[in-house]
Amino acid sequence: MSESATKTTTPRRAGDGIGSRLVGVRVWMARAGLTAYVLPHADAFQNEFLPPDAERLAWLTGFTGSAGEAVVLHDRVGLFVDGRYTLQAAAETDPDLITCHHSVEEPAAAWLAKVLNAGDRLGYDPWLYTPEGRERLRRACETRGAVLVACPDNPVDQLWTERPRLPARPAQPHETRWSGRESADKRADLAATLKAAGQEAVVLSAPESVAWLLNIRGHDVPHTPLVLARALARADGSVDLFLDPAQTSTELEAHLGPMVRRHAPADLGAVLDALGERAATVRLDRQRTPAWILDRLEQAGATAVAGEDPCVLPRACKNAVELEGARAAHRRDGLAVTRFLHWLSEHGPSGTLTERAAARQLLAFRAQDPLLRDLSFPTISAAGPNAAQCHYRATEASDRLLNPGEVYLVDSGAQYPDGTTDITRTVALGPVDPVARHCFTLVLRGHIAIARAHFPQGTSGNQLDSLARQFLWAEGLDYDHGTGHGVGSYLGVHEGPAYLSRAGGGVPLRPGMILSNEPGYYREGAFGIRIENLVAVQPVEPPPADATKPFLAFETLTLAPLDRALIDVRLLRPGERAWVDTYHARVRAQHAPHLDAPARAWLEAATAPL
Repeated sequence: MSESATKTTTPRRAGDGIGSRLVGVRVWMARAGLTAYVLPHADAFQNEFLPPDAERLAWLTGFTGSAGEAVVLHDRVGLFVDGRYTLQAAAETDPDLITCHHSVEEPAAAWLAKVLNAGDRLGYDPWLYTPEGRERLRRACETRGAVLVACPDNPVDQLWTERPRLPARPAQPHETRWSGRESADKRADLAATLKAAGQEAVVLSAPESVAWLLNIRGHDVPHTPLVLARALARADGSVDLFLDPAQTSTELEAHLGPMVRRHAPADLGAVLDALGERAATVRLDRQRTPAWILDRLEQAGATAVAGEDPCVLPRACKNAVELEGARAAHRRDGLAVTRFLHWLSEHGPSGTLTERAAARQLLAFRAQDPLLRDLSFPTISAAGPNAAQCHYRATEASDRLLNPGEVYLVDSGAQYPDGTTDITRTVALGPVDPVARHCFTLVLRGHIAIARAHFPQGTSGNQLDSLARQFLWAEGLDYDHGTGHGVGSYLGVHEGPAYLSRAGGGVPLRPGMILSNEPGYYREGAFGIRIENLVAVQPVEPPPADATKPFLAFETLTLAPLDRALIDVRLLRPGERAWVDTYHARVRAQHAPHLDAPARAWLEAATAPL
């Protein structure tokens, strides 16, 4: 899945309540003496998938994508989304109320630097913005002589009278047979890191870091097995865990042990104040920690040092147990997808199957695995022109038939205790436009270029991204999303700090990291194409004879057929043809013994040499 999933709904208009909600926010702004108020798609933990009670941006604007930011002024509203969501934002919002902007071409902060005036007051929620995010707003205000005002009492929370509340479900231990390391070992390593840096503690505000460090999982976030908890990890190896008491259990207490002190979330301020009283040096990640926590520490007298969350890198570099778990999860998941593709070959071209029905059938195949815990994101099941929205999700209103002659795209994934999966397949529903076959083959060549890449240690993903785009670029084509994102181990389907993207940044790739390989191409009104496998970074074995430094490569984990009907073999070079044939031979050898006779016969044909 290219960077994030989303929900798509029917367009919202003023009659749906958006107009009255904006009026309510503006009344609140007037009472607070604010000229503008900014609202991101975020919660207090900076999660990608938000619990229902944190979907404030959708409630206020109607836009249901997973990334966006709204600026409310008294006479207008600007909604800022990236290239993945421009079509969706336009469809879901009322143009008479909200103006949509491309957040890369015109970021919200840049727009604010144009529309604010001297003396204006811009309000923000310090729980929803990190220090880095707040700094963007501060610079925009300073450019115009405006003032940035912290508003911890979010107006949406006051106005959203039917805000959903989910029951607290207990967190659960994540067994060592899945995690590969005891929590005590991880805490000891983290404590050593803090001691070496002369820091007393680190704030862990990212729930995935808390989950990884303590070997716990939860049910608080859709499609990601997280518990909404924070932690303060200390240099003595102990941890203060801020968790709803309703989410503890006897089993969890025994798992955590005496070195993990439990607190209610409301106790966070007092614990931070105690650090300030000792003038402690505390690390926090300015990209994930709410600005509120930084402010509280500094007001209490602590020295807050900016530094990366020390769980991020070791979490990304999977250990041997996690890698073997990922392979096992992908074998089972690939079998489910293969069964689905066989079923689709029989029912897809009939003209009677809908997008949502196809997604339900794919889930049914996955549900045959007793280890399935959840999907890793809402399935993107998109036929024909709907697939041109790279993160489309079919709803009751938008659901359409898979028509003969169209291209169908299905991007899906699942959560298993031994691994997280993410796979996209693009399928021809009978004979298709030669243009679609041509574009599919260009995308496939880029996918193969990443899969076959060998690169020296120290290489970052942004240095590899152009390998996937080169064949599209040669014909003046491109796609508006990254080529790959990190993937967790029974955690988030999107995981930092490594990725494949031309955006720059990112850390050098290291052995054990799992990323997606997913180039694509989207033609508005016609079709969408994406080919996605997950890959694991591995040392090149044997090392190149004359190499002066270690070289790395990608091990492809995902195992499911590519649609040979969409491959224009004339465009492939011999090495690319050999890669497809070798990959299909792996798929066939892995899955054929587990299929019934009709599915096995289909797989034999689907994976026959080019």
